[in-house]
Amino acid sequence: MGDVLAGFHAAWEFESDSVLIRYERGIRTPKLFQSLGERRVPLAALAGVTLTPGKRGTVVLRAEPRPGADPLFEAAAGQLKDGSDPYRLVLPAERATLAEYYADELRPLLTASGPAERFLVAAPEGPRQFKAYDGKATFDGGAVHFRWSWTGASTAKWKAGDQSFAVADLAGVEWRSPEVFEGHLRLLRRDLAAATPAVPADQDPATVVFGLGYGPVHESLPFAAAVLEAVRAKGAAAVPTPAGRRDPADIAERIRHLGELHRAGLVTDEEFAAKKAELLAEL
Repeated sequence: MGDVLAGFHAAWEFESDSVLIRYERGIRTPKLFQSLGERRVPLAALAGVTLTPGKRGTVVLRAEPRPGADPLFEAAAGQLKDGSDPYRLVLPAERATLAEYYADELRPLLTASGPAERFLVAAPEGPRQFKAYDGKATFDGGAVHFRWSWTGASTAKWKAGDQSFAVADLAGVEWRSPEVFEGHLRLLRRDLAAATPAVPADQDPATVVFGLGYGPVHESLPFAAAVLEAVRAKGAAAVPTPAGRRDPADIAERIRHLGELHRAGLVTDEEFAAKKAELLAEL
């Protein structure tokens, strides 16, 4: 098609085999979009496209990525809020007819379906780094390095020392958004069985913890996606998140910490009750 459709915070350029999404760098543009800059999304990576009413006189054109096609979406695992969804283009309602035209033009070209066998959308380029609450994470393309902070790292991490993990030794990543409780980036090692109970994030030398402004989405998620893409490129099969019942002592410690946040006024009554119930359900 070769045409450009501009909306709030981004513009989509429709090409014969892909959609080039360019994100604005304005002060109101979500920081994740600014971090991404632009992304070329092959049509083979998309399962569909929709146009729906938005908020306050807008419409939303959204492309639906196929499962397994985009390392950023795989790492996010459904945790992105609508406002930070890089596949949403928000437009004024008066442009709905034009948006519907492009959607109708695009739909017949989306012939692929089902999970993708490999990543089709490139991850954000490296090298990458960010500051977590308990350390600094860096990725040079071949290995991930964690350097612990003396103000935030637990005794267990200090005893283990700074860590380096070669991509070839990893099976995947587990990213938990810093915008929810217990945000972290955990590296999943190939030499650990999937059935091994997960070590609490603040005690695991293969994990950095988010919080108090450290490890924001626009820094930690592109980092996780870049690592995940490198791991898959090495041919390492992803492993499922460790399953099974959690250690009761671990659950009790997490509830205690949650109670401290509640008493400090950092967590509302509703948030405290909901998260406590979620933790108890894991027993």
